[in-house]
Amino acid sequence: MTWSSQQYLKFEDERTRPAHDLLQAVPTLRVTCAADLGCGPGNSTELLVEHYPDATVVGIDNSPDMIEAAQKRLPYIKFRLGSIEEWNEPGPWDLLFANAVFQWIGHHDILLKRLTERLAQGGSLAFQMPDNVNEPTHVAMREAARAAPFAAKLRKAAKARKALEGVDWYYTLLKPLVSHVDIWKTTYYHPLAGGVDAIVEWVRGTGLIPFLKPLSEEEQAVYLAAYREELAKAYKPLDDGAVILPFPRLFVVATR
Repeated sequence: MTWSSQQYLKFEDERTRPAHDLLQAVPTLRVTCAADLGCGPGNSTELLVEHYPDATVVGIDNSPDMIEAAQKRLPYIKFRLGSIEEWNEPGPWDLLFANAVFQWIGHHDILLKRLTERLAQGGSLAFQMPDNVNEPTHVAMREAARAAPFAAKLRKAAKARKALEGVDWYYTLLKPLVSHVDIWKTTYYHPLAGGVDAIVEWVRGTGLIPFLKPLSEEEQAVYLAAYREELAKAYKPLDDGAVILPFPRLFVVATR
């Protein structure tokens, strides 16, 4: 997938708020070393630096564009290009933080066990994931793909993400590995000026990437027109022209 830091940051405040809420729930008081996994353009890393000013913080992301943007934002922080699955710095880590990234990674049973093993005693693995695969935004992506004349190109896109496991599944997996698991779900309601076009701009920076990348510019225009039509069935403008975008997220803080 091709990630654009510029597109992602069009909604920086809205995207950073869940990271802030997640960080507030971390019980680990003394953090000397922390890693921001899937750091993106550095907005979540900046929160860690501000919250733990004496800690050594590193950021990891598999997008060169995101790493470049993060390094410009925080030139004094070490950012490393690479995938979370292959990241092998052993730690021990006082905090492993992941804001809206694990939903793109499979085999959470293996991933989360491997990460909790790298925590220091009393350290925390804190992550949040969009839980929106079955929200109208993403159902519309798949509907528009199925109806497209180039549907064959988009067969893999619909499988880029699958629905998250349930709360019970994550609790049952993590509880034997740590001393405490804090888990909850929150739905944010984002008022977006500009109607469904604003929703398109939001998801162009994330969920739409697998659907747009295989297409030519002309095909992208056709697909986006169909996608807007699908969105319009579910999201109705308010009197001021804005739409409300419900955005459910799953939060987990596992402390060793």
